[in-house]
Amino acid sequence: MNIYARYFDQEVLVHNYDELMGFLASIPEIPINARLEEDVRSYVESDMPYPKRYKIRPRVYFILIKTAAESMEEFKSHHKDNNNAPVTASNTPSSVEAIVNKKEIRAAQLAEIHSGWYLGTVVFKRVIQIAGTTKFRYQDTTFQAYVRANSGMECYNRIIEHLKNRPEIDLRSQFPSARGNNFTYEFVGNELPTEGEEDE
Repeated sequence: MNIYARYFDQEVLVHNYDELMGFLASIPEIPINARLEEDVRSYVESDMPYPKRYKIRPRVYFILIKTAAESMEEFKSHHKDNNNAPVTASNTPSSVEAIVNKKEIRAAQLAEIHSGWYLGTVVFKRVIQIAGTTKFRYQDTTFQAYVRANSGMECYNRIIEHLKNRPEIDLRSQFPSARGNNFTYEFVGNELPTEGEEDE
């Protein structure tokens, strides 16, 4: 698996970790340190297929995308076909993430590792029995909890597992995708706020 890397209008397609770090080190704005090197190596060597973005400063990122493409031309052609827009060096900084569809960006954000407490909120369609009948209806229900997790995805998984194990919730209830708008999360840090519901 090769790696496409982009920082504003600087981009490259590399074949291994060393080539990737050589590209990143050539950009003065990207501070190379042991933590970044370890994190990038972990991403490159992992089986995680999703793109990953690294924050340099507020609203400024570089993006890594795993790809089977063997050349930049092949990579751009693939993304042009998928997104109906070419990946070009003229993309403005604010639109750099347009090279990846929104679901891929969302998946990358969910997979980012930050160990600590998250405030997760799920809006799901709960099965409710209609009073006096044997019929049921779906009712939008909001559940919010503080969860200790390593990522937004783990926060989501623990909340859904918790809901499915609650005896008062019908298993026919419909739960949203982690990538959809009906799941939101906020990393709140290493200390649990004094108020709020905790999901162990």
